[in-house]
Amino acid sequence: MNKPEETAKTDDTAPPETGHFLQQWISDDVASGKTGGLVVTRFPPEPNGYLHIGHAKAICLDFGMAAHFGGECHLRLDDTNPSKESDEYAENIKEDIHWLGFDWGEHFYSAADMFDTMYEIAEKLIMSGRAYVCRLSQEEWKSYRGVPTSPGKESPTRNTPPEENLDLFRRMRAGEFADGEMCLRAKIDMASPNIHFRDPVLYRIIHTEHYHTGKKWCIYPMYDFAHPIEDALEGVTHSMCTLEFEVHRPLYDWVIDRMDEIGMLRVRNGVKIRPAQREFSRLNLTHTVMSKRKLLELVEKKFVSGWDDPRMPTICAMRRRGYPAAAIRKFCESVGVTKFKSNTDFSLLEDAVRAELNKTAQRRLGVFDPVRLIIDNYPVDKTEYFDAVNNPEDDSGGMRKVPFSKVLLVERADFMKDPPRKFYRLAVGREVRLRYACLFTCTHIVENENGELLEIHGTMDPQSGGGTSPDGRVVKGTIHWVSERHAVKLPVRQYERLFSAEDPLADETRDFKEFLNPGSCVETFVYAEPEAAKTLPGEPIQFERMGYFCPDSKDSLPGAPVFNRTVTLRDSWTKKQAAG
Repeated sequence: MNKPEETAKTDDTAPPETGHFLQQWISDDVASGKTGGLVVTRFPPEPNGYLHIGHAKAICLDFGMAAHFGGECHLRLDDTNPSKESDEYAENIKEDIHWLGFDWGEHFYSAADMFDTMYEIAEKLIMSGRAYVCRLSQEEWKSYRGVPTSPGKESPTRNTPPEENLDLFRRMRAGEFADGEMCLRAKIDMASPNIHFRDPVLYRIIHTEHYHTGKKWCIYPMYDFAHPIEDALEGVTHSMCTLEFEVHRPLYDWVIDRMDEIGMLRVRNGVKIRPAQREFSRLNLTHTVMSKRKLLELVEKKFVSGWDDPRMPTICAMRRRGYPAAAIRKFCESVGVTKFKSNTDFSLLEDAVRAELNKTAQRRLGVFDPVRLIIDNYPVDKTEYFDAVNNPEDDSGGMRKVPFSKVLLVERADFMKDPPRKFYRLAVGREVRLRYACLFTCTHIVENENGELLEIHGTMDPQSGGGTSPDGRVVKGTIHWVSERHAVKLPVRQYERLFSAEDPLADETRDFKEFLNPGSCVETFVYAEPEAAKTLPGEPIQFERMGYFCPDSKDSLPGAPVFNRTVTLRDSWTKKQAAG
């Protein structure tokens, strides 16, 4: 028997022209005939929470590599811990992956469906002397395991005869013992410098009903034992994991070796498929947390409205907020696949969202902080309609009609009494272009006794229909507007970062929830052109000059959307933080 590898190799690199190191790894295996020309990957989430943007990177990698090599990618639910798993999580995982644009076809699997085979393998390990039942408590087990710099101590039952271990294991399955009273451990090497190789636990007792198998089992395999078995039974060729599993790779290979010894590796295209594992750096995003446990805490303690709260880093939250799937895929591609641990700035994700929405979002006019603009030389009872472009980036996007009347609403910030030199918007005596409509010159304003601006008055150039300059004069400022008479008032939620700190977990002496941003959701209204009220959930729009928005999928009604701000037009957060 070959001595198992005790430390995972870390020299996985590839020249830039050959793609990232995982792509090169797979390419080399295919070229050598190691896998019989097959490439089979898998995405194996545990259904104990909702998928987040970090999972999106893994999804894109697993499915992307399979597609690149003409192979198949399996979706497998690693449901080995019934105390934390549910159908709700399982179904949402499927929905998120499909929404991202990937499909597993007929290759949907569940660890629970392989429990009988895993149990059979465990019994074979016991009878071959490679596994034993341990009576140490969890605290004692950790103490016996020791630290990497010195050998651990053997369990008092490590050398119990196989027949006795088998009897105890079967009694464990029969439910004779309480949770934590016993466990099944592999017999490997208590002196290994890799602490995960020191007789790791293979099975533990959990008297909890499983969402999939019901009350059939009260013992459940550990992930490190189940994962390689599942890969082997499915015929997975390349198992890609995040870096924290690098030290677990020797145990993965040990289990695969045992599968090989008992003849349980699959043969395809005349080749025995031996799954192999490699690791890559996980995606860490600033101003949020990626721990399912911490995200669950935010949900359960109602710091957010749920897993799909648009401020959360979950895929379903980003879908609800209006992030396009194509933007998330592009972002995951842009961050690359390496073995270097790093934090990716949230603004890079927003940049990808902006780039996609700029191409696809319909434009609409909307005013958030309105002040009345009155055109003194326009008839009171007149209404006309101007043509407006739906999307200047899309030649097939068409046009729409926007109503125009004597009294308009414009943004309060578009007027200044004493404007600086490079302020090209409204001021007394200034001429601006009213988007799509005409040229307008401010003649005077009306204020209340506190100096608050109430009305902007002026005149339009009757010859400037559509906003053109009849004599070719240069007008530098263009502002948006809505007709007061036709405006629809719609609720808006303006979102910012969920956490004010770049890394909420950096200070271990403080609770990460202390860094929650109190201004992460501000509820307000927009006064919009009538066409905006027809927007449906899943249809992103740009309120011109204000940002990208999408109707909320839960709270919107037909003709009455509740808009979530998907992203601003520019990175306003970074500028605001820099300004203090």
